[in-house]
Amino acid sequence: MPKKRKSAQEIVVAIIREITDKMREKHIGAKVMKGLVILAALLTFVVLFFLIGYILINGIPHIKLSLFELEYNTENVSLMPALINTVIIAVLTLLIAVPIGIFSAIYLVEYAKKGNKFVEIIRITTETLAGIPSIVYGLFGMLFFVTALKWRHSILAGAFTLAIMVLPSIMRTTEEALKSVPDSYREGSFGLGAGKLRTVFCIVLPSAIPGILAGVILAIGRIVGETAALIYTAGTVAEIPDSVMDSGRTLAVHMYNLSNEALYMNEAYATAVILLLLVIGLNALSSFVAKKLTKVN
Repeated sequence: MPKKRKSAQEIVVAIIREITDKMREKHIGAKVMKGLVILAALLTFVVLFFLIGYILINGIPHIKLSLFELEYNTENVSLMPALINTVIIAVLTLLIAVPIGIFSAIYLVEYAKKGNKFVEIIRITTETLAGIPSIVYGLFGMLFFVTALKWRHSILAGAFTLAIMVLPSIMRTTEEALKSVPDSYREGSFGLGAGKLRTVFCIVLPSAIPGILAGVILAIGRIVGETAALIYTAGTVAEIPDSVMDSGRTLAVHMYNLSNEALYMNEAYATAVILLLLVIGLNALSSFVAKKLTKVN
């Protein structure tokens, strides 16, 4: 028997039904994805608040004035030398890494030609360096800066090692910040008669400062929390150094040593609180500065 032909109305109804089923499937899939995203966000917040709460509960009761004396000994277990060393190493590292990272990113975005193989090699190398464990950087720093250059265990050796470690992240964030600046800014500057160098430093770079600052703050967070690389390069001496060629421990290394000895766990928790407050303060400061710079620009 010949098949009965469907009427135009039946065809339209079938098409609408098929479209509705597909939309329903997409709607269900969207709900599932939304639920997974919410679940992941809640899990992240729960873990974060648990860690912060655990550190604060165990550390705040053990914070005392003796922890902030300038001279460390086994009685006061002062963290002040480590805090000062942390600031010194962070400043030295940023003085080395930030100019190199920013200028490298400017070259890659503004001056290098598209499809340049040299640029591709630099980007591949940068991404590779960003994924190397910190212990490998520490071994390299010990072999090159401490042994080959004979800098011994020193603040300077630790700062150069950390500069190599944070350089890839500074380069990548600066590069993305420069790319986010609209081309109309550059075209307008060229149209007014400005040269390439003036356009980059007077128009493009100020517009990208918030993004660049975010990368610098991420680098500071890694510097402040680093232990493995500094144990091999900066050493673990709990004193305020007389020069950058002297050894010194940071807050993270200080906390690691206290917990490793298992004799000063209360002081280790108190040091963790100070370290946490330092990181939170840096993040808050960076957000404030970024907002101010955004309003100015």
